[in-house]
Amino acid sequence: MPLPTPLLLPLEDPGIISNGSGLPGLAQLRQIVGALLTFGLVACVAALVIAAVVWGFGSNSGNPHLAGRGKSGVLVAAGAALLIGAANAIVTFFSNVGATI
Repeated sequence: MPLPTPLLLPLEDPGIISNGSGLPGLAQLRQIVGALLTFGLVACVAALVIAAVVWGFGSNSGNPHLAGRGKSGVLVAAGAALLIGAANAIVTFFSNVGATI
């Protein structure tokens, strides 16, 4: 006896799109997020400077552990700045990819 085939419903688009003016306070939230981006980039600059100083101090004092920590700090600060700067593009890319699924 063959198994019954399941009923397949057509996939329908519910027609919901992003609404840039649907929430009160959205403009203020965008300003806050923009300020957080700026704060994050300033913090990355400070971290990069501190890590570079640690790297230089470790190299000049013959302390390979300290120099290695400074190198790691430089890479982490640069990577964080890259991600913060690209946050808008990353979110937009994945939003567009998600909309095509």
